[in-house]
Amino acid sequence: MIEQMTKYTFLVFHGDYEAFLTKLREAGVVHINEKAEGYADNENLQQVLAQAKDLERILKQGASDELMQERINLEAQLATTKAEIRRMRVWGDFDIKKIQSLREDGYDLHFYTIGASQYKEEWGGIVVGEADGKVYFVSLTPGPSPEGEGSIPAEEIKLNEHNVSELEADVKAIENKLDTNAKLIEAWQQSDRQKVEKELQNVQQTIDWDKVELATDNLAEDTLKLVEGFCPTANQAQLEQVLATTEGVYYEAAAPSKEDNTPIKLSNNWFTRLFKVLTGMYGWPHYSEFDPTPILGPFFLLFFSLCIGDAGYGLLLILCGYLIHKGKLKIEMFEGLGPIIMALGVGSTVIGYLMGGFFGMDIWAANWFPEAAKVPMFKSWIGEGGVVPVAAMNQSFDVMMVLAIVIGVIHLCLAMTMKCICFTQRFGFKQTISAWGWLILILGGLSVMILSSLGLFGPQTTSLLLIIIAGISALGIFIFNDPSRNPLINIGAGLWDTYGMVTGLLGDVLSYIRLYALGLAGGMLGQAFNDLGLMVLGDNPGVGTIIGFVLIVTFGHVLNLLMSCLGAFVHPLRLTFVEYFKNAGYEGSGKEYRPFALKDR
Repeated sequence: MIEQMTKYTFLVFHGDYEAFLTKLREAGVVHINEKAEGYADNENLQQVLAQAKDLERILKQGASDELMQERINLEAQLATTKAEIRRMRVWGDFDIKKIQSLREDGYDLHFYTIGASQYKEEWGGIVVGEADGKVYFVSLTPGPSPEGEGSIPAEEIKLNEHNVSELEADVKAIENKLDTNAKLIEAWQQSDRQKVEKELQNVQQTIDWDKVELATDNLAEDTLKLVEGFCPTANQAQLEQVLATTEGVYYEAAAPSKEDNTPIKLSNNWFTRLFKVLTGMYGWPHYSEFDPTPILGPFFLLFFSLCIGDAGYGLLLILCGYLIHKGKLKIEMFEGLGPIIMALGVGSTVIGYLMGGFFGMDIWAANWFPEAAKVPMFKSWIGEGGVVPVAAMNQSFDVMMVLAIVIGVIHLCLAMTMKCICFTQRFGFKQTISAWGWLILILGGLSVMILSSLGLFGPQTTSLLLIIIAGISALGIFIFNDPSRNPLINIGAGLWDTYGMVTGLLGDVLSYIRLYALGLAGGMLGQAFNDLGLMVLGDNPGVGTIIGFVLIVTFGHVLNLLMSCLGAFVHPLRLTFVEYFKNAGYEGSGKEYRPFALKDR
């Protein structure tokens, strides 16, 4: 639900303006109507913004720039040294001083490598070793080579000044430095991180203050300051109590107009609040729109659970969400999302159980699973004596695919209903007659057909009701879709609208089959890993086969869970953002309510 806002216009004497802003920030309930113009030209603001960006980067990287740069340099040195070890290992523990001594004594000394099939013994080289199909050899002649340096047609190698043993000692030294660096970073996390966080809070408060000053209009030769803001109506008494104790302030309170870009504050229950982050990903509702979160939340949970379709995976999600929420499992991208992950896990466990899936196993067909516990499962509903006979199901479509389409029809009908109600409130009934016509046609037609299939309406009554619904809908779609236009133009516009609606709705409904397809794919892949593990285990399992079984099943299900979660997040989000929001007419062009307040609130 979108909280009601009250618009405030403050007129303040310039001498009292700083004290007024201080009290306004302490109250922490007013969203200042900021102005974007002037931000880019204000050098002080740009400097503070750059400072905040640097502090945020330091907090994200988890250490000071000096420690992180040292770590990067050490890691680069470690990688280079290890690469040198691999390159020089074939040459053994040579003594670079002896090589230099031989050259000082007049010997011509070169190190080469060439493919094993291309090496020729007449070159007189001393073969040091072979690796990766190449021969490594040394050419040693008393005095300069008669044909000059590089006379042998092979790749000449430049030796490192350190042999393998010395390079390995260098690796240990670098690793020790990395350990010291890691301890310093850990110490920074314990002592200096809070200082940086506090500094960032102060900088952000400076940014907010500067933005408010830039949003202020100067009147009467800078003697008066004018600024606008929005306060939740529920906090109006609290704000006016603060204003009553502030000198030099005149204010007006009024309901926001349609032209105002009123900030949005959502007020939802504990369950719906979990999915607020998804609404924010698309965009906050306009003040005159509806809050999509109460509908988005339950349907996204249902869609995600259908895509996972496995109770075992749901239990793992509950565990992961709990560990993230308690800070036992730290994953930056999931920070603060522990509760919603647990909710998705609960939904996946319930739906997975009803679908009979548990770590890729079909527990409905398992002899070891209690028969009484199978009663709530979907497959029990469609068995003999159930709602849908098995024979009928096998001759038509999979019941889960039909269920996905039914859910899609319900979701889209709900979207069209919300569009009609919201658009009527925003633009008036005359501007939404066509939308009501389509809603009556689709929702009314479906309702009559369902009631008729249940035997509540006879054939004649069904035909009569469908004719009445079609007639009423046709008037709204083709004749009165825009009362201000010529009816002939309306008919043409209605025909074009019909073409777009029919083709669009058909594609939108079919999009929901992905809920069935993803759940089926995840279940089949989990079963495939189980079968592969059982093949390795064999009929006479031993220690080796048991270990192989555990590794295959563990790796397989972890991989399947990760892929299933990715699909179960992306595709339901698409069904919401594209199919639902499009048919609901949701714009998401609003801005979030961000009060001018102290940062430790």
